[in-house]
Amino acid sequence: MFDANRHSLELRLPEWMRLQPPAIRLILQGRAEAIEAASRYWGAELSRTACRATAHGSRAALWLGPEEYLLIDTASDAADASSASPAAEFARAMGDIPHALVDVSHRQVAFEITGPDAARLLNGACPLDLDIEAFPIDMCTRTVFAKAEIVLWRRRADAFHLEVWRSFGEYVAGTLVEIARDVI
Repeated sequence: MFDANRHSLELRLPEWMRLQPPAIRLILQGRAEAIEAASRYWGAELSRTACRATAHGSRAALWLGPEEYLLIDTASDAADASSASPAAEFARAMGDIPHALVDVSHRQVAFEITGPDAARLLNGACPLDLDIEAFPIDMCTRTVFAKAEIVLWRRRADAFHLEVWRSFGEYVAGTLVEIARDVI
């Protein structure tokens, strides 16, 4: 299994941007029966509402598209390379219910962007309207940040969770720092 701790980014970040610790990340695709079973197993109800995230404890489920979710487990032991494969455990829990499940833990990193200027910073390279009225708490979506595809989730009025492919992590962080020079 991939050891995310051995391959973390080494970045010096401002206080408003924090690299999140390694986490388990799974992409789930399935119809209604699979979504119901996954909700029971995951412990965080998978939203049936477009572009909404749900969280319970260390686990979150982000709606990415019809019948597609990004599942995140941030428990400190979840990303331990010596533990059993979470995808295998999940597949056993799903039984014979048709679904597709892919472990993308190794592919992505996450940043938390916080503070009163968080939305303005992100809007420096993200085309979405991030006003709280247009992009409320627990809204999530796939979008772009400059030239990188991201998944953006508003956790609080002043805090966003940003998922990006590991290979674009330094690029996204550097772009945010550059934008901050004009915004903050």
